[in-house]
Amino acid sequence: MRKVTTRTRASTAAGIGAVVLIAAGLALPAVAPRSLIQDLFFILTMLTLAQLWNLIAGFGGMVSVGQQAFVGLGAYAMFAGVILWGWDPVPAILLGGIAALALAVPMAFFAFRLQGAYFAIGTWVIAEVTRLSVAQWKMLGGGTGTSLPREATADILGVAAIADLFGLREAAARDVLAYWLALALAAGTIGAIYALLRSRLGLALAAVRDNDNAARSVGVDAGRVKWIVFLAAAAMTGLVGALIYVQTARISPDAAFSVTTWTAYVIFIAVIGGIGRLEGPIVGVLVFWGLQTAFADYGAWYLFALGLLAIATMLVAPRGIWGFVADRTGLALFPVQRRLRLEGVAA
Repeated sequence: MRKVTTRTRASTAAGIGAVVLIAAGLALPAVAPRSLIQDLFFILTMLTLAQLWNLIAGFGGMVSVGQQAFVGLGAYAMFAGVILWGWDPVPAILLGGIAALALAVPMAFFAFRLQGAYFAIGTWVIAEVTRLSVAQWKMLGGGTGTSLPREATADILGVAAIADLFGLREAAARDVLAYWLALALAAGTIGAIYALLRSRLGLALAAVRDNDNAARSVGVDAGRVKWIVFLAAAAMTGLVGALIYVQTARISPDAAFSVTTWTAYVIFIAVIGGIGRLEGPIVGVLVFWGLQTAFADYGAWYLFALGLLAIATMLVAPRGIWGFVADRTGLALFPVQRRLRLEGVAA
């Protein structure tokens, strides 16, 4: 009997390993120092942002340089919920996703009329317009920004329970809560993207990326596919942005809408690890964090090291570090290619 499948032995092992890692990650705050929890929060949030950019650019062919718009607006929406409407910061994170989704609709409307480099520049321009507009929001600090009220950060939903559970101080308990939420977002995002890529919509997305006109000629609704993926990625990016600024508790337009932090670094992570592969951003974010840690005390040399690594990788491994490994070993932890398997015969 013939059966079409995407599963391999490596993917089965990776799935089991992922479950073990998530379980270990949930229990980690019981033994890990606060500094490690903060590092893992950074890694998980950057990983999620890189996976979302990889979804629209690597798998969808829509190279956006405006993802900072969703991070920044999502963060400001969360601040608005807390400061203006008295929400708890945790449920206010949802406002970040809603605000980013609302921005993505007009952004997509205009950007989808552009192609290639013009699309990238168009998304960046819209992000800059958004930053300038938010900087006029005097109730949230205008151009200088603002901080979450002390009374809001002192009684965040779940912090007291975490403090009692692990015997932590309030600030450390807030870090654990943010880390758990980041872990949930990262795991949920990777799982959702993997499920999407294995679905009919994933096949349509790959067809649109490879050749838009050819995809349309065989009945693929390219516009619908792009809209769904772009809006979903925007909403999730907004959630991540809101979560990041719940943890920092301080915001300003220049920081929240930084093209360097929220787009350039994210693109570096995806490209250096392997664009168009789910494993790529996982490898890339570890490399990025390692370089950032190693060169933290060397100022501009940190950016110099990133540039050198990027150039070297593009020369030696144009498909990224994971692409280099996969091309030589055939290893795929998150395979999306369909295989025809005979029942009783290993894939």
